[in-house]
Amino acid sequence: MTTESAFETARAQLRKAVDQLGLSENDWQTLSTPRRILEVAVPLRRDNDKVEMYKGFRVQYSTTRGPSKGGVRFHPQIDLEETIALAMLMTWKCALTNLPFGGAKGGIAVDAQTLSERENERLTRRYTSEILPIIGPERDIPAPDIGTDERNMAWMMDTYSVNAGFSVPGVVTGKPIVLGGSIGRNSATGDGVAISTREALRIRGIDPVGATVAIQGFGKVGYWAAVALEAMGMKVVAVSDVNGAVIGFKNVAELWSHFLEHKNLDAPGTDRITNSELLHLDVDVLIPAALSDAITGQTASKIKAKIVVEGANAPTTPEGDAILNQNGVLVVPDILANSGGVIVSYFEWVQDKQNYPWNAEEVKTNLNSILMKAFHEVEQMATNRKVTWREAAHMLGVARVAQAHKLRGLYP
Repeated sequence: MTTESAFETARAQLRKAVDQLGLSENDWQTLSTPRRILEVAVPLRRDNDKVEMYKGFRVQYSTTRGPSKGGVRFHPQIDLEETIALAMLMTWKCALTNLPFGGAKGGIAVDAQTLSERENERLTRRYTSEILPIIGPERDIPAPDIGTDERNMAWMMDTYSVNAGFSVPGVVTGKPIVLGGSIGRNSATGDGVAISTREALRIRGIDPVGATVAIQGFGKVGYWAAVALEAMGMKVVAVSDVNGAVIGFKNVAELWSHFLEHKNLDAPGTDRITNSELLHLDVDVLIPAALSDAITGQTASKIKAKIVVEGANAPTTPEGDAILNQNGVLVVPDILANSGGVIVSYFEWVQDKQNYPWNAEEVKTNLNSILMKAFHEVEQMATNRKVTWREAAHMLGVARVAQAHKLRGLYP
């Protein structure tokens, strides 16, 4: 099946996993249907007293293995179908890494960059109040995503707590540390991408020290992945933001320092290239860490990287995926490669429930342990079943959710 729709892509991937696992049509019906969908109107009083209406969503795709878990996006292009697709992927991601969560996703169709801080807070709090009946530390635990950060999580946690009448830090993850956030949460997704990159290089027989990497994106995932990769001895040769890409920088730290001061990547000594040129650089590893649909049927054929590690959610279309597989490129899929964020979110949730924080070394060690176990399970499944890594990852995740459904039974 070929399609550019995130929703249809996710369903096609599920359908293939169901067929490869030999599951029944009843299993397909259960696995392909979201558990709960909430669409809300979110009014915002702008600073000039004008009232604007925005559309918000929260999709709880599965609660079979535990409370649902997933990010909140503030992005103008978000819609219900994309939200369902991302919640579905979160379901398989949590099952693949054996976390006691189902998958969820939510957000508001708004450009967060057009909001003042006070407007952002009002919008966040109103959205939280609209989805209040279906979230909670035992029901559904939101987290930051594109367009949101720890400030939004603090506002969400406070709004929920005020309504509960007592402090409930476990209602969200990705919070400031002083409010019950976990050490290492901000860098977790990027750290997981770096671990996946290191292991993929091992499989391909490439020494990580000196291996070259191009990263599309320099935000919450791309930046922290770049920092972790350099610490492992790899050479990040290109990064990009919404305005394009750069090469020629000395190291990530200097480039980031320039970016913070000047709000651009044009540091001394750098050269501008396009995002398309970044995708087609002759490097060992390409990491798409921006938005979805970066690698398509049009862009995949010119990719020279030996390995693609998906830092973003759904960055590769089915057409692009088929071309990469045909060309022998090892693709570490998103539900494995970028799972570091939800893994450390799980740690934060556990710490909040126990009122017992972990130190940085405990977080780092446990992240590496969980991700490495999932990585090796995918590697073994792909080898034994002679399938792609994406197919192997989905088969593992889907199988665990299907088994949980079967063991719980159907009520009534």
